[in-house]
Amino acid sequence: MSAYIVIDLTVKDAEKLSKYSAAAPATLAKFKGEFLTKGKTQSLHGAAPFQNKAVLQFPDKESALSWYNSPEYQELIDLRNAGMDSQFHLVV
Repeated sequence: MSAYIVIDLTVKDAEKLSKYSAAAPATLAKFKGEFLTKGKTQSLHGAAPFQNKAVLQFPDKESALSWYNSPEYQELIDLRNAGMDSQFHLVV
């Protein structure tokens, strides 16, 4: 069963976020992950503390968690946190 990582984010530093966004996709392939969509959001109901959203798809929960915890992705965490405020959610 597919698993999804949904990322809520607001840009803090566009240059650092651009570097993160350029590096992150290469970390997905090993885990058969892919970007489904990313962009600005419009809240249809309730508060929306973040301005953007990204959705990643993986073949299963284990692949999603393995990607997030992988050394390749973990190396990008400082750059990610400098570039954006975010929350990552696993949906299975």
